[in-house]
Amino acid sequence: MSAVCPACGVAIVPGYVRCPKCHAALPYGAGRRGAPTSIGSGGTAVKETRFPLGAVIAAVVVVLVIVMFFGLRGGSDDEPEPDVVPEQPAGATVPVPAQRPAQPSAIEAIPPAQPATNPSSAVADLERALRQQRLWSTVEVDGARIDVRSAACGDAELTRLIDGAAASLRGVGLTRLRCLAQSGAVVLERDL
Repeated sequence: MSAVCPACGVAIVPGYVRCPKCHAALPYGAGRRGAPTSIGSGGTAVKETRFPLGAVIAAVVVVLVIVMFFGLRGGSDDEPEPDVVPEQPAGATVPVPAQRPAQPSAIEAIPPAQPATNPSSAVADLERALRQQRLWSTVEVDGARIDVRSAACGDAELTRLIDGAAASLRGVGLTRLRCLAQSGAVVLERDL
């Protein structure tokens, strides 16, 4: 079953929308059985939904209520209550309330900082700084010496980071630094 182009008269296999010879538009459904005769507007089966504005407003109101509850509630548990002295009959001696021992203030309660004796935190800080600058290195402690194994031993950024960390490394008892290439050859050796 073939159809004929109304413009040029060429026989056309069903299914073409335009004539392959003259490119004239063919009637929709020419040669097709049961095809609709006109093109309807397209659409989708999914229901169009709106932004859930009501849910957002409800969430904001709940957050505000919680903030107001904790922010505006009265009193504080930290305030001492005044001492209430019961009334005494005339002529009785009134006992003097005992003074509470002075509470040390928060500043006095904290002992002064002691110098660190464990070099692991200073070494971890150096290794983290090297990683942030993408100078992939491993850092190891060997007695009073620190070994940095890196492919960037000659890099100026590596030297700058080591100079910045030298004071904290000296503070934990590390006195010497060695930078090793990935092969294990010593590229740099210096005092901290």
